Amino acid sequence: MASLYLVDSLEGVTVGDLVSLDGAEGRHAVSVSRVRVGEVLRIADGRGTVVTGSVTSVGRDALELLVASVSVDPAPTPSLTLVQALAKGGRDEMAVQAATEIGVDQVIPWAASRSVSRWDGPKVEKGRARWGAIVHEAAKQAIRSRVPSVGPLVTAAQLAAGARERVAVLLLEPTATVRLATWEPPADVDEIVLVVGPEGGIDGAELDRLEAAGAVRVRLGDSVLRTSTAGPAALAILQARLGRW
Repeated sequence: MASLYLVDSLEGVTVGDLVSLDGAEGRHAVSVSRVRVGEVLRIADGRGTVVTGSVTSVGRDALELLVASVSVDPAPTPSLTLVQALAKGGRDEMAVQAATEIGVDQVIPWAASRSVSRWDGPKVEKGRARWGAIVHEAAKQAIRSRVPSVGPLVTAAQLAAGARERVAVLLLEPTATVRLATWEPPADVDEIVLVVGPEGGIDGAELDRLEAAGAVRVRLGDSVLRTSTAGPAALAILQARLGRW
């Protein structure tokens, strides 16, 4: 499969057009990947549009591609969202990276009551930007035409208040009686939201509040996974259950 690079926009691009790849992506293609004239590349806008074509010229830190085809990958339904609790030691970032490679459509940072790591003041936007960079690079690694969005930092109260119809919210909880592998998603569901707690687990009051808003407790198995692996493992199960893997 041809290498994939990401640009901000491909609006209006048609077959026969020349598309420029510059900036950080262009420098990487030219300086690191050593792309040469005649090579076939794929360029995506991160929102599903992909152009494929041959490189016609290469500069110091940019190149041009002659578009041979344009396609649009439809957004998956239901979409998959990971609400990942902030965690120390970069374990939340590990979860976000793996979740992106597996196929998550959105990640939302969660300031859980038991989160040791905290985003306060300037750290909020800095942390969100860091997660954005992680999903960008992981999407490229996985050759995904759609880059997951990174939502704003939320609390359990905000999660509960944001409950909507046609959205199934699943709380990964080791003591739950329902196994994710046997959970049946509603036929009309548009989005499945996985809520993963920090290393200390989801606080009882938060579990109760989210359950009252319609969330369902599920577990993966008999063992207890770390916060860095629980979300990706659950997403892998859902990808298989939804017939995407």
